[in-house]
Amino acid sequence: MTAFEARELPPFLFFSFLFFSKTTKTTKRLLTANNIKKGVKKKKEKKKKEKKEKKQKEFTCVGMQVPSTSDCVATFKLILVGDGGTGKTTFVKRHLTGEFEKRYVATVGVDVHPLTFHTNRGKICFNCWDTAGQEKFGGLRDGYYIEGQCAIIMFDVTSRNTYKNVPNWHRDITRVCDNIPIVLVGNKVDCADRQVKAKMITFHRKKGLQYYDISAKSNYNFEKPFLWLAKKLANDPNLTLVEAPLLDPNVQPLSAEQLQALQEEARAVENAPLPMGDDE
Repeated sequence: MTAFEARELPPFLFFSFLFFSKTTKTTKRLLTANNIKKGVKKKKEKKKKEKKEKKQKEFTCVGMQVPSTSDCVATFKLILVGDGGTGKTTFVKRHLTGEFEKRYVATVGVDVHPLTFHTNRGKICFNCWDTAGQEKFGGLRDGYYIEGQCAIIMFDVTSRNTYKNVPNWHRDITRVCDNIPIVLVGNKVDCADRQVKAKMITFHRKKGLQYYDISAKSNYNFEKPFLWLAKKLANDPNLTLVEAPLLDPNVQPLSAEQLQALQEEARAVENAPLPMGDDE
């Protein structure tokens, strides 16, 4: 009924018509406004979801079952830090070529190396940012840490000073990359003149890090830091390596006595009493 036709109605019906007519128009306007708000909200939520999915796209291959023949590779930025001479570049080259670098050549700035591993959930690649350990390159490091997704802090068990600097490296990383999985590794455990004893290694327990004794020279615990990081990034404790990294077959492995001693050291590391003060 139109307003013109309503004029023929009795007065009380006419005024009722006008009241409900205005109410309906107001309701329609409110419904239209609400629909627009809902549409804008849904659009924002959709964009937010797409952005989140895009950011996490690189995690997809590890987070789902991927056939071993798949070309899908989950890629993560790994930051490798530690004092100069601790063996960072040698450690990386072991994965790249299987060979042990005997000469020490200081890294200038940063070198980036892709390290690929085959797991029971598909391929995973760590883009390893091997940063310079020398103090003169310190001002450049923060830029290298940006968007880091995991990290390895390395010290030399034959040099107490390199372990004393571990808190500094940890602080630098966590200042830029908050809440990422970090592994602390003590390299050169094959050497006889070990200065950093098991009872001294407590920093990782105070900061919630994982620790491994390693030897880039003897391949001891060679793949464990990467496997631990992969499990954390994939949120899968059952993730395993299905193909061993290529290593130099001429490397002299550790003797049974050395392995036993290192296993005892590892147990001692976990049982060492924490110092009263803060490592930092």
